[in-house]
Amino acid sequence: MKNTDRREFLKDTIKGTVALGIGVSSLGLLTSARAADQDAVSKPNDKEPVTSEELLRLAIIGPAELSLVTSQLAVEKATNKNTKEFAGFELTEAIAVTSVLKELGTPVPAPDAKAKATLEKLKSADKGVAFDEAYITAQLENHEFLRDTAADYLKRTEGSKDSKAEQQTQHLATLALATFKEHVAITKRISGELKA
Repeated sequence: MKNTDRREFLKDTIKGTVALGIGVSSLGLLTSARAADQDAVSKPNDKEPVTSEELLRLAIIGPAELSLVTSQLAVEKATNKNTKEFAGFELTEAIAVTSVLKELGTPVPAPDAKAKATLEKLKSADKGVAFDEAYITAQLENHEFLRDTAADYLKRTEGSKDSKAEQQTQHLATLALATFKEHVAITKRISGELKA
């Protein structure tokens, strides 16, 4: 399946699920609040964990936006063939996810300090192994966060049938979790290759 076909398929699939009454989660996840001492992602300004489809959409959009911008850089600057290939797939995915989330009215949070530092590091890195390693490390961290957020959401909402939107988001989060796990494995493999 060509990248454009994959993106359109993903976008249509997500939109179709939304039409059934969901508020989306998806591949990329909430207001990038990453407290080191906190197991769950929180709503802004309090400690309540992610338990609703709306909060999950908020969790996705910040990391998806960072992934989009850093993958645009990587498509241009990556030199390792596996890094460059991953960046192309990730860029296509991030474009689809962010466009769907924005269409659903999900607000885009301002980048946090960690996101700003990551972006600045990648912008200033020269082409070559140093850039490739920094990009893959950022993607690994991003996807570990997304994986853990989706897993936490599914754990906290297990058995909950509060609404059709929540049910559909649980289904979508289950699918997204598989992708997040896959991307963690792929970025770990590429990271090992770059360090070898």
